[in-house]
Amino acid sequence: MRKGRAIPEVLTPEEQARMLGELEPTNSPGKLRNYAIIRLFLNTGLRAHELAGLTLRNLDLSTGRVKVRGKGGKDRVLWLSDDDVALVRVWLEKRGPSGDLVFTSLDGKRPICQRWLRDMVKRVAVKAGIGKDIHPHTLRHTFATDLLRQTKNLRLVQKALGHANITTTTIYTHIVDEELEEAFKELRR
Repeated sequence: MRKGRAIPEVLTPEEQARMLGELEPTNSPGKLRNYAIIRLFLNTGLRAHELAGLTLRNLDLSTGRVKVRGKGGKDRVLWLSDDDVALVRVWLEKRGPSGDLVFTSLDGKRPICQRWLRDMVKRVAVKAGIGKDIHPHTLRHTFATDLLRQTKNLRLVQKALGHANITTTTIYTHIVDEELEEAFKELRR
């Protein structure tokens, strides 16, 4: 028998802004890279290993198209906003030539690892005064929740996240609870 799933922890828009605000101004290479990483997590729903393995070969900066190799070796396509493309361009100029990986150590010699990503995201959240246990997957949950709230299209969220089965994606329908509460309160007015 399958165990029920807990409602995922997500960031409010205000908490998202506070996290990004901790890395502004992006006047150092470290802040710029970390700002770009958190923005991409929040705006694409990438998993930590997908972001760490993001290559220039799979990123078209003229269109914002990103080809992602996800879980189980399944590919999916995502798009970056114009602002995110511009941010990645600035990062790439700042870091200089250092191979095919988009995000590396500041010296460009080593790929970033998932443990470092987890620690960096947690550190930024703590500095932003967010009391939740934040990790890269929290940012993925936040993306999914925001996309579902905006589009009301569970199938679209499933495709963006790369879920093979839509039942996996239904965990994000918890946002409907807010709308359900409002409907209940307004029912007999």
